Amino acid sequence: MIGSVSGKRLIGRAVSWLITRVPASWPLLRGPTRSFFDRRARDWAETTTAGSPTHLAPLAAALVRVPREPERALEVGTGLGDGALLIAREFPHARVRGIDISEEMIRRARARIGLDPEGRVAFRVADGAALPYDDDSFDLVAHLNTPPFFAEVARVLRPGGFAVLASSWGPATPFHTPDAVLRRGFRRVGLEPIETGAAAEGTYFVARLPA
Repeated sequence: MIGSVSGKRLIGRAVSWLITRVPASWPLLRGPTRSFFDRRARDWAETTTAGSPTHLAPLAAALVRVPREPERALEVGTGLGDGALLIAREFPHARVRGIDISEEMIRRARARIGLDPEGRVAFRVADGAALPYDDDSFDLVAHLNTPPFFAEVARVLRPGGFAVLASSWGPATPFHTPDAVLRRGFRRVGLEPIETGAAAEGTYFVARLPA
């Protein structure tokens, strides 16, 4: 069944393969991807492990490898905001932004933080293929269970900034991107891979844009 775990994993793998190798295919995938996550947003927290220690452990392990606190951080594909909120807890002085293509996911993420008069954490609807930020905007760009658009990550990173990618279940993650693909993709846009590792049931990858 296409609705089974294995079916979703196959679809996720196909989407990740296309995004990381043929990013020009994304306009064909954007609508169905947005619709899927809009439909799932209502019961996402109840029917997945999102926000659990196991789900977040690889991202937490990757953040430990960032040697200094970022001033500005971005999570791409934030969903209900669990990754962005983890980044905010780990780096209490950073301004953190979370973006997702799903309007319903972002609506629910915003409801979790309520009013934030300091604007330290904020969520918005946006596409990872065309980030609504200026060049050199962030010291850290993170992805949790989301394939990267390499050129956009490099564009919005400041020199000396870090990109981290985490997969909660390693290669079994539906939107997992293999390390070899990440190495090639980031090197192509000027980032140097600096560390990979495992935490709980997942894996992480860290790259840096030279200063």
